[in-house]
Amino acid sequence: MLYPLLTITKGKEQSIYRKHPWVFSGAIADQTDELQDGDIVCLTTKKQQVLGVGHYQHATIAVRMLSFDYEVIDQAFYERRLANAFELRKKIGLLSKDNNIFRLCHGEGDQLPGLIIDFYAGVAVIQCHSIGMYKQVETIAAALVAVMGKELKAVYSKSSDTLPKRQEVQDSYLYGSVSVPHLAIENSVKYHIDWINGQKTGFFIDQRENRALLGKYASGKKVLNTFCYSGGFSLQALHHKASLVHSLDSSKKAIGLTDDNVALNGFQDNHASIVDDAMDYMKELPEDYDIIVLDPPAFAKHRDKRHQAIQGYKRLNAHAIRQIKPGGFIFTFSCSQVVDTQLFTNTVIAAAIDAGRSCRILEQLHQPADHPIQAFHPEGAYLKGLVIQID
Repeated sequence: MLYPLLTITKGKEQSIYRKHPWVFSGAIADQTDELQDGDIVCLTTKKQQVLGVGHYQHATIAVRMLSFDYEVIDQAFYERRLANAFELRKKIGLLSKDNNIFRLCHGEGDQLPGLIIDFYAGVAVIQCHSIGMYKQVETIAAALVAVMGKELKAVYSKSSDTLPKRQEVQDSYLYGSVSVPHLAIENSVKYHIDWINGQKTGFFIDQRENRALLGKYASGKKVLNTFCYSGGFSLQALHHKASLVHSLDSSKKAIGLTDDNVALNGFQDNHASIVDDAMDYMKELPEDYDIIVLDPPAFAKHRDKRHQAIQGYKRLNAHAIRQIKPGGFIFTFSCSQVVDTQLFTNTVIAAAIDAGRSCRILEQLHQPADHPIQAFHPEGAYLKGLVIQID
């Protein structure tokens, strides 16, 4: 066989039969000292039955499965997977004159665990979350060029913030070159995207549908958008004729991004920016807001921080619930993977009880279709949200 063989401990192969893409280190029966991070390996049972191939890494998640058959992992393999992912995005209408921002590849959800690719008006930004994917990033870029053709102007690799420090990583263009900030459109609103200097790949694409939903609520309303980053929720509210929008972030750099995007769309008259800590600012609000958006960064990235995160979500939501005007709406979110939907909902309810106000759940929100959840990998569901009304 082309790839090194690793034997799975008897009884541990069941999750692989169920197509779960993660194999933990405790399930591997063989010594792995000679393997290098990023090697492609072939997994077998004790009876030498092939279970599939994947990327190996010296970590708790030891193998990320690329295929549950024996398959050569070459450019043709990536072309097949990426063509499937691109076709899905086109089928659901994400590439149009009104929208050219979407996630092209969402790791496990597109059967390419460890690989994120975001698309901004002709530019694909690759972010690798496994060393195996990073070692094949040039092959992946070539596959993108083959699949997307004239739709693609450039490919940029940005993984320096997502891989272990032991791995030498360089961010760079792999195909073409485009200056930043780069103009792109989401739901008819224009944005400047900077994948080189911005957070993640330059934009938080996973809130696209929730931003559009806010627009339906926002006409004639006063809106406070906390943790605004580059102003996504603010711009959709303004696009849908909100009477006033305040964008709040503790980062002056984020506020600068928001102000640039507001000016790009000509929305300055009804907008103001605030540099402050959201927890402190919401203890006593200066306006009777009709809508408050709570979209904080992940309060917990690991299970041992979950209780601390719950307390943070509870305090944040309680401040907003106490302060919002009667009949007002709160769009509240968690992107902490270790906080599931029911736990988050219970936390918001507990916040309403503490605030002493009546609360109705109007909408239950989640990540959009270009962030698909593999049915055999429920851990892929990370974004959850609620629209609540406070009496």
